[in-house]
Parts: sequence; structure tokens; C-alpha cells
Amino acid sequence: MSTLTPRALCSLAPVIPVIVVDDVAHAAPLAGALVRGGLRVLEVTLRTPAALDAIRAIVDAAPEAIVGAGTLLTAGDVTAAVAAGARFGVSPGATDALLHAARGAGLPMLPGAATASEMMRLLEQGYDTLKFFPAEPAGGLPLLKAIAGPLPQLGFCPTGGITLDKARAYLAAANVLCVGGSWVMPGDAIAKGDWAAIERLAAEAAALRL
Repeated sequence: MSTLTPRALCSLAPVIPVIVVDDVAHAAPLAGALVRGGLRVLEVTLRTPAALDAIRAIVDAAPEAIVGAGTLLTAGDVTAAVAAGARFGVSPGATDALLHAARGAGLPMLPGAATASEMMRLLEQGYDTLKFFPAEPAGGLPLLKAIAGPLPQLGFCPTGGITLDKARAYLAAANVLCVGGSWVMPGDAIAKGDWAAIERLAAEAAALRL
């Protein structure tokens, strides 16, 4: 399994695309466009029937991509994600069963948290790199700035309601390592197969911290 730590993964690019795949035929060209644009850490969410096949397709077609599985909710999700080739996992929250399964599988996890108590509990279990979700509804940048005082050891990947302009503001915060977002792959561009447009958006996102 992956030797990359969650913190190392989050340092590879300022934006992790959050990918929802309805048609597995789109997976490989979409991943190719994102990687060419400079975003090689990709989260494929397990929200559609095509998700696991999409992970397999991206792993086969884009070996330079680091593909993870998002929306992991159960131990079964972890098993399926690892079997499909995922190298890391992302969850909207965290349960003991989910974290135990991920540790057993050797799958690096970016578990979700939205409150100080959730963050403290994950830190107690050895997680210092977290997904802050849902970022905007949960309090956004003001909450993360406030939490930096009592919990300076935590680094975050805010996800949920992030746009290009909001990403710039988040990435300026000391405890934000990267952000997760879907604006780099608009649905209409995917439907049209306009991979050049997605590559341009990915390059714009990848340049946020240059």
C-alpha cells in the first residue's frame, strides 16, 4: 500500500480534484487532463456505480496520478477501494470501524472533521492531517483560523463549497495544506469531452501556490 502520508499527499498540489464519475469512459481522459494541468492527486468519490471502475481505469491509464477513493463510509468501502487500486482514502467524517479498517488495509486516510471535538478525537488517534468538511457550511475560513490557536499541529484540506477565489483565501491560511474542489472539471466540459478546457482549469488551480 502507499507509503505516502496524508500530509505528504496534501503537499503535492494546492488542489485535490473531487471527482464524481457517472460514465467510466470519461475517467481516463478526465484524469489525463487533470494530470497534464498539474494536479496529480485525485479523489474519486464512491457516489456512483461507476466509481470503482473509474478508479481502475485511471490507475491503468495514468500511472503518474495518485488516485484515492472518497466518500468512504464503511469497512467494506475500504476493502473495495483498495481492491480497485486506491492509494489513499477520504471520508466525510470518521468512525472507529472505518479508521480500524483503513489501518488494517494500510490505506492512508484523510478523515473528515467539522468541530473541535472531532478534530481533537482524531488527533488523539494519530491523525494530524484532516479533511475539513463541509467547509463553507461548517464555518469556513474563520473557523479554521480560530482553530489554529488551540490546535496548531493540525493541517487541513477544506472541501465543500470551495471555488477558485475561495481557494486563494483558504490557501493563505497557515493550517491549510490544500483544498478539495470540483470547479476544475465542470459538468458541461466533461459531457462535451472538452479535456483541453479542464486542463486549463487544472493548470490555473495548480498555479495557486507557485
